[in-house]
Amino acid sequence: MLYWLLKYVILGPLLKLIFRPQVEGLRNVPASGPVILASNHLSFSDSIFTPLITSRKVTFVAKAEYFTGKGIKGWLTKMFFVGTGTIPVDRSGGRAARAALDTQLQVLRAGGVAGIYPEGTRSPDGRLYRGKTGVARLALESGAPVVPVVMLNADEIQPPGKLIPKVARVKIRFGAPLDFSRYAGLAGDRFVERAVTDEIMYELMELSGREYVDIYAQKLKDPQPVPTPVAA
Repeated sequence: MLYWLLKYVILGPLLKLIFRPQVEGLRNVPASGPVILASNHLSFSDSIFTPLITSRKVTFVAKAEYFTGKGIKGWLTKMFFVGTGTIPVDRSGGRAARAALDTQLQVLRAGGVAGIYPEGTRSPDGRLYRGKTGVARLALESGAPVVPVVMLNADEIQPPGKLIPKVARVKIRFGAPLDFSRYAGLAGDRFVERAVTDEIMYELMELSGREYVDIYAQKLKDPQPVPTPVAA
């Protein structure tokens, strides 16, 4: 209920008035049935703008830290994500990340819309980075089509670390649905999942016009420390 209140009564009308979304290709999102929205990730506000302009409810995953913040800001952030049906995911991987994907599979099997950021984290510099294969696992296990979505200027409106967004027209583009039924029954095959993920990332690159970098963004954010030379 809070999701629809935020979208149509509380936040939605105000945000549309302020940011005047310019949307291309919205007709590519099916009116019914399961679908995966796979998006690039430029800003905290991505998870707000995409559901705002789609008529269907979109269930995203978000890093678990959004649900564990301290103080008033932390509580408000948690309440926002809980109220909008966002699923926390532990980005350390393993069973915790799998649990989040399983929850999104339930959304898809119920005929819903699952939103996911294949890069796994926000881009540190606006470029598009190597996708993680969770999006492929979702597509192959659910059989749902994947609609690529690109935020074209969200990093200009709300750069990482900036709390208050700049007032400007947000631009979003939806690509044609991608069908991976030719890989039916091959979920779990790491080569197939990598091929599916790379195809999705290629579409995001084409739609966004952003430079692609074939490394994981998280590795760029958390570089490995350089070993200290040992004196002879």
